[in-house]
Amino acid sequence: MDAADEQRFREFVSARSPALMRLGFLLTGGDQHAAEDLVQTALAKLAAKWRRVEAPEAYAKQIMYRQQISWWRAGTRRGEVVQAALPEPAERDLNHQSELRMVLRSALARLTARQRTVLVLRYFEDLPEQEVARALGCSVGTVRSTAHRSLARLREIAPELAQELEVAK
Repeated sequence: MDAADEQRFREFVSARSPALMRLGFLLTGGDQHAAEDLVQTALAKLAAKWRRVEAPEAYAKQIMYRQQISWWRAGTRRGEVVQAALPEPAERDLNHQSELRMVLRSALARLTARQRTVLVLRYFEDLPEQEVARALGCSVGTVRSTAHRSLARLREIAPELAQELEVAK
């Protein structure tokens, strides 16, 4: 990588790292360290092919999807994510969105890696079922059934998310 390519890569990393970290955080179920590992792996692989990649962000995301799949297929356990109990909010209206994010994060952490990955790709990344199936190396039917079961599990784990999950139906 020459100096100009290195500068463009550094600019890309600076600009897109926060978004990639958010994606990594969701894919790993809220495990900050695993998310950092996922982003670091993706950026290292992207750097190696920087000159040949036309859409670096899409390429980095694809690496992250596949790496996360490799981790859960290999049965790599990252340990439990410890979370403190949520305090009662003083004013529900002011804290409602923050509370929902915390409940969702906790609920996502309780799903399997495959369920979480399907939901993140399908609803956070807003990918069509065909693209999710291609990214995960499975059929469209598997994506549909996994998404359906995952949303049902989220409703079971966190009934307070029921109204928000109805939008995803």
